[in-house]
Amino acid sequence: MNKILEYRGFWARVRFSKPDKCFYGIIEGLKNTAISFEGDTIEELEQDFKDAIDSHLEDNREGRIPERQSIKCPKQKSQLILER
Repeated sequence: MNKILEYRGFWARVRFSKPDKCFYGIIEGLKNTAISFEGDTIEELEQDFKDAIDSHLEDNREGRIPERQSIKCPKQKSQLILER
């Protein structure tokens, strides 16, 4: 599985860990910053993804991190549709 989530101009590839039985991802397009998110369900995954971005933006507004460098989302971006 390799699907994409998008929120407020940020995006991430979604993956599934069979050993951990959870969904996870790392937000793409950030320079010198790695932000991960996870969830046991699709709903938890989506909420953690949004919370991570909102937290990143808040930190950015308060000057705690450098402004992000944008990287274009691939053309095949889509709504989260998980393969089973």
